[in-house]
Amino acid sequence: MKKIYSTICLVIASFCFSQIIISDNIGTASNKTSVLLEFASQNKGIILPYNRTLPSGSGLVEGTILLDATDPLNATVKYYNGTWQDLSSGNGANVGSYLSIQPSTVVEDTTKGAIIGAPTSSANGVLILESATKAMVLPMVQTTDAIPDPAPGMIVYINNPGGKRLAVFNGSKWTFWMPS
Repeated sequence: MKKIYSTICLVIASFCFSQIIISDNIGTASNKTSVLLEFASQNKGIILPYNRTLPSGSGLVEGTILLDATDPLNATVKYYNGTWQDLSSGNGANVGSYLSIQPSTVVEDTTKGAIIGAPTSSANGVLILESATKAMVLPMVQTTDAIPDPAPGMIVYINNPGGKRLAVFNGSKWTFWMPS
């Protein structure tokens, strides 16, 4: 009986599709079939993890994004695509005051993290989105001026008809990436 019940549950689960929308039940994407994680429109962004040491090794995967605080006086937003790439266009920021309020002696358990989209992942991270067919929709804003107090490492998508683009904040200035 347990095997029959387990089989029925697995069959039902295989037909279920899930998506996580943070902050409301509507989100911003009109077509949700390719969305794994989505945020409501609310003039807020995602704050990337601050790293005092750039990650390396076998658990590092392409697509990793973080605030590189190895030099707190010249912090930059970076992403990994085989090598670390600067998203701040070389404009470093002083994030020393932000780092002083964060614990500096915490030993991170790299075997723990939230995985969305799969039961397991070979990647190490705080939040891992694991899907071959779905993506994350970034928080959308009309302008970065609408964000009252951006924090270093914040990332948003500007959804303005006159200028749709990605924006990252390194602690002192926004850097904008427009589609080509």
